[in-house]
Amino acid sequence: MRQVALIGIGKTAFGAFGDRSLPSLAAEAVGLALSDAGIGPSSVEAFYLGNFAGPSFTGQNHLAPYIAGMAGFAGIPCTRFENACASGGSAFFHGWQSVAAGLCDCAVVAGVEKMTSRNTAQVTEILAGAGDMAGEGQAGATFPALFAMIARRHMFEFGTKREHLAAVAVKNHANGARNPLAHMRKTITLEQALAGKLVAEPLTVYDCSLISDGAAAVVIVPVSHAPRYRSSKFARVLAAVQSSDTVPLDSKPDITTFSAVTRAANQAYAQAGIGPRDVHLAEVHDCFTIAEIVASEDLGFTPKGDGGPFAAAGCTAMGGVIPINTSGGLKSKGHPVGATGVGQLCDLVQQLRGEAGDRQVAKHQIGLAQNLGGSGGTCVITILEAA
Repeated sequence: MRQVALIGIGKTAFGAFGDRSLPSLAAEAVGLALSDAGIGPSSVEAFYLGNFAGPSFTGQNHLAPYIAGMAGFAGIPCTRFENACASGGSAFFHGWQSVAAGLCDCAVVAGVEKMTSRNTAQVTEILAGAGDMAGEGQAGATFPALFAMIARRHMFEFGTKREHLAAVAVKNHANGARNPLAHMRKTITLEQALAGKLVAEPLTVYDCSLISDGAAAVVIVPVSHAPRYRSSKFARVLAAVQSSDTVPLDSKPDITTFSAVTRAANQAYAQAGIGPRDVHLAEVHDCFTIAEIVASEDLGFTPKGDGGPFAAAGCTAMGGVIPINTSGGLKSKGHPVGATGVGQLCDLVQQLRGEAGDRQVAKHQIGLAQNLGGSGGTCVITILEAA
């Protein structure tokens, strides 16, 4: 297997864009990534698209070649990947495999979602399709309800408090307020987070990620080819791992941990030849604040059960032990589902290049992205190193 480099990144702003189509968002992100890499569409040999529910949200199928045509790609393999909220990460994993295996020398991976074309009730119903529709769905359980159960069990098992969840929201909003591409650039206080409108007890509106539109894209080539396109400031892929687990919560022996995450993390650390303490920063899947707390434990950044106090003590903030979601995370940056996994990689590369502005962390040699699908049915973990 060849080593793989990310030589170009591109992201649209995340937000609510009533006048934008899904393909136009994706084509914009791809164009930005190609420009950043300094290459044209004719150099691209394969296109991998992460998208969860484009047909349901917009009515458009056959999205990969549709977007490729708008981006100027012609005659190349174009494939769409759907793995719930991990669709973007899955697209990257397969694109990475293709380049690493020598099947192609230049690939573009993009992720996109256009969610605001439907109202909140419709979006909630579409998202619920990433869960167990034969059981959980029939009982009326949406994802806020499922993660509320996870939060309640974590509180019961480990003494996690509402203040711990709120601390994650406050931190991510502070980071997102400094991110010019974030959906919600708004700081909040701990008191505001605790007093938020209840969505699914104990989760309030401040514990839940946003319904967003947006797209992100990366250009990948073998490391040996990277200097041809960009003599410096590319990122090397140290590890890329995809894992899975059962989808229904009631089929999991312990809902306070995601076995797909722990399995993928262990494999990724072994593949990269590092451990959790070697990671300088991480972008993790905070679809709900409890998800970031569980991720910090499953990734080995803090012992099991300590994720809440770890966050409340500022250990995951800028300048902390392990800065998490310096982009603002899904909570503040936004969560256009299919774009999230690729967007995390763009955010990491920006940090690894030292181009994150006033969100730049001092130590930024190694970054980790954790992209979760549904309530843990899929996980993709990618570890990047600054060149």
